[in-house]
Amino acid sequence: MSDTDKLRILLAEDEDAMRTYLERALEKAGYDVKAVDRGTAAIPLLESERFDLLLSDIVMPEMDGIELAQRCNEISPRTKVMFITGFAAVSLKASREQPQAKVLSKPFHLRDLVMEVDRIFEGEATASL
Repeated sequence: MSDTDKLRILLAEDEDAMRTYLERALEKAGYDVKAVDRGTAAIPLLESERFDLLLSDIVMPEMDGIELAQRCNEISPRTKVMFITGFAAVSLKASREQPQAKVLSKPFHLRDLVMEVDRIFEGEATASL
């Protein structure tokens, strides 16, 4: 698979260590990842580039992940959304407000994250056949 064929993920995670950890794991799994530390930094990227998936923490400064997902739906409706969170109550709110988005609760194993991301794109590959 060439770099142009790689699925592109926009990662929005305010915690530095977690962002680096997730970015490395997804790149190792073969994805093209662009990482930002806040939702407000993700918006211009969504406007100027194509992403297959927005992977966002829900609780972030300036703009939370749910608001970012709503903006993403307006700017780039084909981009799928997946949330990561350490807060169960926030996870329920995300499921209500973005029912099509997958929510992965922290702590999770990197293998589980990669599996869920793969699953999102597998569904898309079979839907386009």
